Amino acid sequence: MNLVAKHLTYKPDDQYHLNDVSFNFEKGRLYTILGRTLSGKTTLLKTIAGLLNPDSGNINFEDKNFSKVPVWERNVAMVYQQFINYPHLSVYENISFPLKQRKLNEENIKKNVDDALKTVGLVGFENRKIQELSGGQQQRVALARSLAKKAKILLLDEPLVNLDYKLREQLREEFKTIFNEGLANETILIYSTTDPQEVMELNGEVIVLDEGKVLQTGPAKDIFENPINLKVAEISNDPPMNIINGLKIDGKITFENINIKLPKHLSQLDNKNYNFGIRSSEIKLSDSGEEFEIELAEISGSETLLHLKRGSTKVIALIEEVMNFKIHEKVKVVFNSDKFYVFEEDGKLISSPYRIKNG
Repeated sequence: MNLVAKHLTYKPDDQYHLNDVSFNFEKGRLYTILGRTLSGKTTLLKTIAGLLNPDSGNINFEDKNFSKVPVWERNVAMVYQQFINYPHLSVYENISFPLKQRKLNEENIKKNVDDALKTVGLVGFENRKIQELSGGQQQRVALARSLAKKAKILLLDEPLVNLDYKLREQLREEFKTIFNEGLANETILIYSTTDPQEVMELNGEVIVLDEGKVLQTGPAKDIFENPINLKVAEISNDPPMNIINGLKIDGKITFENINIKLPKHLSQLDNKNYNFGIRSSEIKLSDSGEEFEIELAEISGSETLLHLKRGSTKVIALIEEVMNFKIHEKVKVVFNSDKFYVFEEDGKLISSPYRIKNG
């Protein structure tokens, strides 16, 4: 039986946390909720878990109205962004605690705990106290406790956000392994994140949420390639997609005295103003390019983000190496027009490099 929600609304203090949210989640699948901070992700997960009651709408699972099912009977496990553990218990005791509450026999408890410890890379830490662990290790204990329960619905509320980059990468791969080895056959996994890269790497079905409202749903690749509007384009890219207000006239795109040859996929556009979108990775340094002024240079890992300005137009270029620049320094860049998106002034997608939409 699917997990089905219809018209969920939650509006405390006259502010929407959920605004007419509906979905149909199937067993054995991964669903990713993508949204900025305060978009309603945690509220939605807590509503599924029974920790919050919506003002209207309902949730059904296995022919049961969840509003009539107590929290402790929902067979739901949840991992929070801020990890929660029992500080007076050992790692093993933390993970086994909910299993003992369910009165599983010792053999099954040990197997479930051992499997969970292996998954999160904490084998050998069974007898350590929580205070002896790093923050990342403590989050892995919280994750292991939820995995050990083998719940039918597993809710992960930005579970990797407090972990270091290498461990985040490792655990993302572990999630895929968990599903491939059979957990997915019985479990609905719902994973919330603000990170578009996580969405693409997990490669599940995506719900883009903003101010409590569902903006777009679909496979991760579809969301990335064809964001339905400007808001989705911003949310589903990090850095957010650059938006340039420009004029399409005859065979060119023009803005800030820059003329770019119109790419083939935009040949049917009418002559008028549009919002042109381009990802930071599609803006390259080039001596043959157009001059921009550097407002800020950020080094992130092995990459450099250049915040550039020309007239009233501001863009971010992603340089795939570490480079040193000075503020107000002038650089030349070129735009890969084959990767231009076009949006109406009201924000609706008209066309993308992957698919053309008319109207």
